[in-house]
Amino acid sequence: MNYRHSFHAGNSADVVKHSLLIALVRALQIKEGALTLIDTHAGCGLYDLHGDAAQRTGEAAQGVLRAFADANPLLDDYRAAVRAVNVGAEPLLYPGSPQILAQLLRQQDLLILNEKHHEDVHALRSAMRGTSAAVHERDAYELWLAMVPPRTPRGVVVVDPPYEQTDERERITATLAAAHRKWAHGVTVIWYPLKDRATHGRWKDQLRKRGIPKFLGVEHWLYDADQPGLYNGAGLFIVNPPYAFTQALPPLLEALRAALAPEGHRGEITTEWLTG
Repeated sequence: MNYRHSFHAGNSADVVKHSLLIALVRALQIKEGALTLIDTHAGCGLYDLHGDAAQRTGEAAQGVLRAFADANPLLDDYRAAVRAVNVGAEPLLYPGSPQILAQLLRQQDLLILNEKHHEDVHALRSAMRGTSAAVHERDAYELWLAMVPPRTPRGVVVVDPPYEQTDERERITATLAAAHRKWAHGVTVIWYPLKDRATHGRWKDQLRKRGIPKFLGVEHWLYDADQPGLYNGAGLFIVNPPYAFTQALPPLLEALRAALAPEGHRGEITTEWLTG
């Protein structure tokens, strides 16, 4: 499956991913200690919702535009992050994870971004001009292992690959296990698309066998039953989520489910502790 950011900017998966990412980082920032935020697959950083790639799929209509049409105040932080890169009421640009993480930085925090596609790195550096982000052009999994543990006492690694390679899940599983051995208390967020429940279930079983404690799965299924051959939703694996984040999660997930449910479907967002 090829999930390049530019084709899917602002879709339902982005709304859930970025809403939870904001909530997670803010929960960690309750403590004053510095954070290092690391994005291994940063993409371009900023996306034109009226550009050719985004218009080809039109997925923002079922994602960010639905979130903007919804009145639930639990989505206010997400909407504010999108408005920060736009002028006017309608979102014409969409901030990727690098832009959203940059907005969350405190003076003591660090932001490290990585993208291996050369054209995307050029766009990323342009999008992040004026911020304190360090931008790398390296293999994502090599950088992930090289950057942990970070210099600051705490940190978050965001892993958001396009799933272009057939062995992407295997590389994530192996690198996560190796990174956890180096940095057992670190927070890791792994995004993934959901095509069908059976395939995803097999991957979860592989991850469970790694024995990593405090391993939370959040799954957003758009439809009431799998739609064969279609994108059915997306989810996040979160290692070592902070207590303040998990306690605030249920009402936020319900707000997201209600805002993003397709016509004729209720949809579902579930949480499950894989271990711990």
